[in-house]
Amino acid sequence: PGPVRAASQALSAALVRRGGLVGGRWVETAAAFPVQDPASGEELGRVSDCGAAEARAAVRAAHEAGTAWGRLPAKERSARLRRWYELMMENKEELARIITAENGKPLREAQGEITYSASFLEWFAEEARRIYGDVIPASAKDRRVLVLKQPVGVAAIITPWNFPSAMITRKVGAALAAGCTVVVKPAEDTPLSALALGELANQAGIPAGVYNVVPCSRQQTAAVGEVLCTDPLVSKISFTGSTATGKILLKHAAGTVKRVSMELGGHAPFIVFDSANVDRAVAGALASKYRNSGQTCVCTNRFLVQKGIHDEFVEKFAKAIDKELHVGNGFDAKTTQGPLINEKAVEKVEKHIKDAVSQGASVVTGGKRHSLGKNFFEPTLLTNVTTKMLCTQEETFGPLAPVIRFETEAEAVAIANAANVGLAGYFYSQDPAQIWRVAEQLEVGMVGVNEGIISSAECPFGGVKESGLGREGSKYGIDEYLEIKYVCFGGL
Repeated sequence: PGPVRAASQALSAALVRRGGLVGGRWVETAAAFPVQDPASGEELGRVSDCGAAEARAAVRAAHEAGTAWGRLPAKERSARLRRWYELMMENKEELARIITAENGKPLREAQGEITYSASFLEWFAEEARRIYGDVIPASAKDRRVLVLKQPVGVAAIITPWNFPSAMITRKVGAALAAGCTVVVKPAEDTPLSALALGELANQAGIPAGVYNVVPCSRQQTAAVGEVLCTDPLVSKISFTGSTATGKILLKHAAGTVKRVSMELGGHAPFIVFDSANVDRAVAGALASKYRNSGQTCVCTNRFLVQKGIHDEFVEKFAKAIDKELHVGNGFDAKTTQGPLINEKAVEKVEKHIKDAVSQGASVVTGGKRHSLGKNFFEPTLLTNVTTKMLCTQEETFGPLAPVIRFETEAEAVAIANAANVGLAGYFYSQDPAQIWRVAEQLEVGMVGVNEGIISSAECPFGGVKESGLGREGSKYGIDEYLEIKYVCFGGL
């Protein structure tokens, strides 16, 4: 394929693919859908619009490749994953430019995502050689009891647009290390990153059929998703996205009782206690809230600030926003805040601000669309916020920071835990006893104590309540793709 352009920035022709990847072959379909630059609205190119037929073909290809891949010595699977990691790092700049073009995030953030994304291939390349079984002392002297760990089979991987590379490798790295094969359905807004990873997987020697990609338009998403969740050849589903969509996929998966892991919506609280170092809390708040323009599942959605330091925190936070955040095209070097992914995302931020202001909230800074137009929005800070406002009841997924004043620790924990989701939570305190109490009481899967950025390949990522099932990354992540088989060896 020829090069595509985004904001006058040419992308690498060697890594830009427009067809689906099925059984090691690039598959073109009669219909194609556009991929657009959210900063300009410019069309980057058109990608094959795969449907149910292509999804079924990809599942069959993965199934046929599964036996050989699963039986490959772990050392060989490790070596291929390691080579894939190396190729990602060698092509870091080109991969980052693809992310910025189709997702809009600042190029520096996109480069960070590629490093983060590649780290999962590196991590699971090492974990592939550490899938250990057990020998259990038997209850009878003429028996031996063994426990084996074996790949579950074909895994359907359904990923979002906000981290179009990392959300794939975090799942696929674990699956391939375990000996599974995969079919990836990337988000319709950002298929180019998934296809670029496919090109590098081929170069790394990942066998045909082990890594398959079926890009599709929004119109085809339901049909493709249903195939991936109901085909009896698929043994496992891993999904990152909204809680509402996750519930639909769970219903589909129930028919064939598939293994499921899901990383769903968040509503992260960020609590600042009177004992906190306010300057560190402001720095953490800036990082946690405004990374990727607030479009991450672990972004802070509600700030709870104790009354003793409330005014100081708000004043310093507002100054930091105005001084350190710069809205612009992701390819501009000074940009820290790119566009939101689409018009619908902008409208949701506007809706939350309008609702809050109508109920008495005050806009400290920002509050409206940016003068750049399109999908750009000003980083916004609200005060006088209450728990009755939409922005504290729903996940905004945008650059909006609502601040709620509280009086006691118990009050803050109660507000934080009132949500029906629990992915990440953050709090700042210098009181050791309080740190232990609050860390244990917060109903979330991940807690940042005096830290606003907590994700890494070594750590288990996932939530509780309606934020999902299972964990990704870390030594626990590979377990999601393994079955435990008990073998009773008798007659000895």
